[in-house]
Amino acid sequence: QVQLVESGGGLVQAGGSLRLSCAASERTFSTYVMGWFRQAPGKERDFVAVISRSGSRTYYADSVKGRFTISRDNAKNTVYLQMNNLEPEDTAVYYCAASSRTTGQATAGMDQYDYWGQGTQVTVSS
Repeated sequence: QVQLVESGGGLVQAGGSLRLSCAASERTFSTYVMGWFRQAPGKERDFVAVISRSGSRTYYADSVKGRFTISRDNAKNTVYLQMNNLEPEDTAVYYCAASSRTTGQATAGMDQYDYWGQGTQVTVSS
């Protein structure tokens, strides 16, 4: 059982930046593909970004490409999401998740992930 704990959310003005962190409980962290999702009020949970086990490959949703960067530190069992040039439309609860599938499979949606964090709120004011 992998436990994931997100942190770093908060309130920021449009154009600002935040860095989310997700710490994993397991030493086997490096064996999982890691992803970030987000869910706005009244909407479905959407894919944001994914990173391969080694960190060499990343994929992003079109809506965040060029503004968000996913990274990981396997020595610290932590995955990050650097969010720059934030927009009010980025307001959501952000979740990290761990997948035992391939990196490509992990871009397909929520059902490709085995473990989820509790989420952290990001609010972007205009």
